[in-house]
Amino acid sequence: MENIEKLTAEMAIQKSAGMGSVVADGITTFRVWAPHAERICVAGSFNDWSKESLELSREENGYWAGASELPSEGDEYKFIIYNGDQVLEKNDPYAFEVTNSDGNSVIRTLNFDWSDAEFKMPSWNELVIYELHVGTFNRKDPDQVGTFADVIEKLPYLKDLGINCIELLPVAEFAGGISWGYNPAHPFAIEQDYGGPDGLANFVNEAHKLGIAVIMDVVYNHFGPSDVDLWQFDGWSENEKGGIYFYNDHRSDTPWGDTRPDYGRPEVRQYLRDNALMWIEKYHCDGLRMDATSYIRYEGGGLGFDSEIEEGNILMRDINAELKEKYPYVLTIAEDLKRDHRVTNDFIDGGLGYGTQWDMAFVHPVREVLQDTHDDSRDIQKIVDALTFQYSGDYFKRVVYTESHDEVANGKARVPEQIQPGDAESEFAKKRAILGIVLTLTAPGIPMLFQGQEFLEDEYFQDTEQLDWKKYEKHKGISRMAGDLIKLRTGETQGGFGLRAQGVNIVHFNPDTKILAYIRDEKEGGSEPVMVILNFGNTEFEKYGIGIEEGRNWKLKIDALWKGYDPDFSETSHSGEMIIAQEPADGQNWSGKVNIPAYGALVYTIS
Repeated sequence: MENIEKLTAEMAIQKSAGMGSVVADGITTFRVWAPHAERICVAGSFNDWSKESLELSREENGYWAGASELPSEGDEYKFIIYNGDQVLEKNDPYAFEVTNSDGNSVIRTLNFDWSDAEFKMPSWNELVIYELHVGTFNRKDPDQVGTFADVIEKLPYLKDLGINCIELLPVAEFAGGISWGYNPAHPFAIEQDYGGPDGLANFVNEAHKLGIAVIMDVVYNHFGPSDVDLWQFDGWSENEKGGIYFYNDHRSDTPWGDTRPDYGRPEVRQYLRDNALMWIEKYHCDGLRMDATSYIRYEGGGLGFDSEIEEGNILMRDINAELKEKYPYVLTIAEDLKRDHRVTNDFIDGGLGYGTQWDMAFVHPVREVLQDTHDDSRDIQKIVDALTFQYSGDYFKRVVYTESHDEVANGKARVPEQIQPGDAESEFAKKRAILGIVLTLTAPGIPMLFQGQEFLEDEYFQDTEQLDWKKYEKHKGISRMAGDLIKLRTGETQGGFGLRAQGVNIVHFNPDTKILAYIRDEKEGGSEPVMVILNFGNTEFEKYGIGIEEGRNWKLKIDALWKGYDPDFSETSHSGEMIIAQEPADGQNWSGKVNIPAYGALVYTIS
């Protein structure tokens, strides 16, 4: 009988694929990489936590595996690793679930009941991304973090706003229950306080039902640094560093801890690759936003004369290439912030192959202009440069934004608060913050809003404080304005295809009046161009002339400072449509005469 059980286990090991705990045909196979271990056993709730009864066999290249009929879905376990005098109790690096960041691994198969087969990721030029933090977005109990279920309750709100893509701050299990998420302790497990694996799957499923894509923020530039069982995993290390999963020399150092993964080890690259695929294949995510990629490719993040980590480049190219081949609709986003075209260049051109990247050439100059307290010094050339910058010959290779989790924390505040500290409700703060929203939603690129930006949340981002939904009730009209822009951008409202096209043409630029106008259109001209007129000064203008092409009948589509959006706003521009006059301006024979309010933003279409 014992020989039959042993033979059955050996056959299960041979048949099983994958790492961690794999359940198939009533048998669970455990597989782990621990090249310096002398012996490994599995202790769990299925064998009374015996440290000897389930011993793994050594495979090739430092892998160990074993199988048993005793474990089943939901059982808890740990690897017991013997190395000399060391007896280490370690969580499974591939555990899909842990009881908590300092607890036990849980056997999970991740076989969810999906009903999103009809969902299709919107085209990248149609995306409007909404970045949110699960723990604070819709916290019901001030003493408890928000959950995936709490976010699901707000999905109809986001759908009504026009959002078609949500980007989640990291949800991999982290130390404690309160965090931004950029301290992953167990990269394959889902934060239990948010709702665990079932909560995430349910969230993605419900988002897809409403036509909303989900992008997952992942952290591959460092782990932890706390509650990290990967640290000295099999008992080996050098220089008192982290062992097999980490660099064991100066390359281990990052701003977040001494825990940079060793990209030079094929097994570590495989581990990160498997993690990337998990989000797509197991949780149906539609994209990955990779955190601080400059710290994957440079020892010091690309500052000055910094040593490059070519192995990190190999990791990112391999992940992007595999995703592009298997799932061409999946969007990979790099948070690199080095204005480096190589990040989004194609592989054939020596690039890393990301679909797009966060654009520092947009966010920093735009915020600087919006926050300048003096009209005279406000440099709108910086806005022109921000509008016309692109990566890799494609405007949609960049994500444009004025607020993100990084830009509204770490000593920086929300845009309205930055404009007028202590008085973010002032007319000046509201109007210039709205200029930033209009710029973001009409600029070429993939636009992104941060949670609450659409109703002018002014508190800086903290993982301990819930988003102030009272602000939404107060600024519901401004949220409506943002929604009107979003729907024109995505095509839900007709007439705005130009906002989804590659063209941008600066048609009026006056550094004295602080008036800027640009047209978004197809490169060769299309049937749905969009003209945006922005006033970066506190002076109202009546019948201001903008050069236009003959025969184009521009109609006011959105006046961002319409009194219907906010009772503090004026009726200056809402008094009528553009008046066409045969007067030369901006190199054209015709002018469009418009009324432009102070700090106003006007959007025109021809239909």
